[in-house]
This record gives sequence, structure tokens and C-alpha cells, in this order.
Amino acid sequence: MPLNRFCSVALLALATLGLGVTFAPVPTQAQVAARDGIDFDAYMELLKARARAEGVSEATLNRMTAGLTPNARVIRLDQGQPGRPTRRGYPAMAPYIRTHVNSARISGGRSVYRANSAELRRAERDYGVPAEIIVAIFGHETSYGRIRGNFDLSRSLATLAWEGRRRDLFAGEWVALMKVADRGFSRQELVGSFAGAFGNPQFLPSVYLRLATDGDGDGRANIFSNRADTFASIANYFRDAGWRTGQPWGVRAAVPRGFDVDAYRTELVSPVCSRVHERHSQWKTVAEWRALGVQPQRALPDDALTSLFQPDGPGEPAYLLTGNYRVILEYNCSNYYAMSVGLLADEIVN
Repeated sequence: MPLNRFCSVALLALATLGLGVTFAPVPTQAQVAARDGIDFDAYMELLKARARAEGVSEATLNRMTAGLTPNARVIRLDQGQPGRPTRRGYPAMAPYIRTHVNSARISGGRSVYRANSAELRRAERDYGVPAEIIVAIFGHETSYGRIRGNFDLSRSLATLAWEGRRRDLFAGEWVALMKVADRGFSRQELVGSFAGAFGNPQFLPSVYLRLATDGDGDGRANIFSNRADTFASIANYFRDAGWRTGQPWGVRAAVPRGFDVDAYRTELVSPVCSRVHERHSQWKTVAEWRALGVQPQRALPDDALTSLFQPDGPGEPAYLLTGNYRVILEYNCSNYYAMSVGLLADEIVN
């Protein structure tokens, strides 16, 4: 679920992980209402007026809003999302990796990789993003297309915009969804997560409009059932986020006994998902890490800038992360997610 620059709903992943975060009280059915007291139908007229002004057809607005009512479950789910971080530390990475980079997901990824080799190679050639990374994202987001969500996106996004906690975000996404619908997608097709992500890559509507790609030349970017379009769209996202062709996401590293990782802790504070970089080191070249005794276990150029990450502490697996790891974090700003994507990609081709 793409986040960061593209205002995604990837915080959903943090909710399932339970990464030492606090949660807002979950409202009851009777407590669900707009924060400013505006009537839902009145608010929808404002939203529709905005969509008309941005070129959405009346026919699309009619079919996408017929019988529309607020969805109390969506508001309860949204208000149950993570709040401010606590200081309780981090769950171990290894159990999460075992669960998310397991034999079923690896074998499923290898099957997709083999069965769609032509489409994947075309996406890799056109966008410079490795096929195995594309497949790993596909696997993590929707279990290779099997689990995409079944919420009516028009209803969900309208509800979240009306409720008002993040009105600007969701109002914009609702209007973007109308533009997607205006391209010929039915309301029955436009279903997905409660917070608006949809299709095999779990794009928000605004991300779809910016980056969804026609991968097979049929004139339509169908990220629901067309794998060529799915792969091209994921690859286009990664290229847009700055993926560097020919560079891995990261490699295992051998850290000498007694090495003080904390001495090289980064001072970087991310404005989005503030805890994501807390355990990363400063950026140093591979040559500089070698001089300190840290040895990459796969080939990396001496001048490649990398960050040392040892998520489970001394004596546990350590990694030198490249800038491409941070591109994965653009998709979902969780180290658990990004590490599992990278490791799954490696397993798919190894």
C-alpha cells in the first residue's frame, strides 16, 4: 500500500504488526458522525460539485453515488489505526520474517515468476526494476492477487472524507476515484481496502491516476485482473520513487564481535513514519564499512552508499541497505514490510 509521498494507507500494515503503538478508542455505532456536524447528503453535494469542476461526468457521478450512505465500520476501522509511537521497543524481526517469507509465499512467488516471465521481463526492461521485486510486492500486497478487499470504494472514501479526521486526504481521493471511474471502470470493479487502496498493487486512486500503466498495449491500465498492467504499474511506481537499476536493495553483512552499532546511529528523523529510521546507521560507503570491519556477504561496489541495519541486535543478522531499500519504504514505511519484501525477492530467484 503505497505511502509517503503518495499519501497511501500503509499505516494499515503497522496496525497488523502491533509495532509498539497506541490506538485511538474505537467508536460505537452511535458515536459515528462527522466531526463538524455536517449532514452526509449535504457534504456529498459539495464533493460532487468539486468532482464536476474537475471534469468528472454526470453519468459517472450518478452511478458512483446511487444509494450512497456512510459506512460506520469504515470509520471504526480508520479510528483504530496507530497513533503516536510509544517507547516500548520493537518486536523481533525474525518471527515476522518467518511468517511473511514462508514456504507458501516463496513457492507462490516462484510460480508467478515462471508463469509470467515475458510480462515481468518487459517491465524490468522498460522500468529498470527487478522482476523479483515486482513479484514480491504483488505477493505482499494481495497474496498474488487473491486478497484485494471488498469495500465499495466510493462509499468508503466518501465516508472518510465526510467524517473529517483526514478530510483533505480522503476528499481528494474520492474525486480521484471518480476520475478513475470515468475511464470506464464500474462501481462493482472499484472495490478494495476500507481506506481506498485497490487492485493488485493496492494503489490509492490518486496513485492510480499518476502511475498506473498499460503494460500490454490494449489501451487500458487494468490493475485488477491484468498481470502485465499490474507489473508495469508496480515497476513504474518504483522507478518514480527513485529505484537505481543494477543495485540490490541490500545484502547480508558480517559484523565483528563487539562492534558498537550505536556509535554510528543516524540522526535522521523522517517526517512520515518517524520511527522507521531509528535503528538505521549513518550512510557510509562500502569501503568505509570494510575499514570498520563490516563485510558485505555479496558483491557491492566500494563506493556504494549503504546503511547498516541489525534489527534484532548484536549477534543477529545484519544488513547493508542501499538507497533502493528506501524506495521499498516509499511503498510502505515499515522496516518489517521492507525487509520481508527484499528477502522474499531474493528467495524467489535464489
